[in-house]
Amino acid sequence: MLHLATFNLVHVLSTYGYWAVLVCVAIESTGIPFPGETILLLAAVVAGTTHHLAIPLVILAAAAGAIIGDNVGFWVGREGGFRILRRIARALHLDERKLKVGIYLFRKHGGKVVFFGRFVTVLRAWAAFLAGTNHMPWPSFLLFNTLGGCIWATIYGLGGYLLGESINRFAGPVGTVTIILALLLIIVGFVLLRRNQRQLEERAEQALPGSLDQY
Repeated sequence: MLHLATFNLVHVLSTYGYWAVLVCVAIESTGIPFPGETILLLAAVVAGTTHHLAIPLVILAAAAGAIIGDNVGFWVGREGGFRILRRIARALHLDERKLKVGIYLFRKHGGKVVFFGRFVTVLRAWAAFLAGTNHMPWPSFLLFNTLGGCIWATIYGLGGYLLGESINRFAGPVGTVTIILALLLIIVGFVLLRRNQRQLEERAEQALPGSLDQY
């Protein structure tokens, strides 16, 4: 299943190039479950291994997609508010604990959530929507959103590009060890994020006890 999904993404990327990166990232950023971050990393690795794509344009396409998609999510959140949030959450099988994390962090930190939410799986698709729901001033949102989108695209893009170059540069045991170390770092990062997510859920529950309907 994973192999099939990866093959489909590679096919989309080889067919549409930079537009595929822009559109996929934009769709994910609106709040729709979509492999936007995955296709950014895939495009960056392709740029590093085959050089059929230019990494500056990959980064530019991802940043543009993030900014466009987040602004759409912001507008939907401002117009539809909490009512739409609950409907979307039920459709995506998201429980109240995860929704409370987004609301709790946004009320506590505001613009920081818009910026750093781009780097957190739970918040990446919801930060813009929550900003609109909480009526954050659009100029402030646009500033933090643009900074977050550009830095996120640059870090992930360059990371994938360097990984792709290392695959070409190293062969045999050295290349294998490099890939294994990279995978271990990814796994450790994922575990740490999951642990931090559980802690955030507990704090959000303390700050927003009971059903979300009362808020």
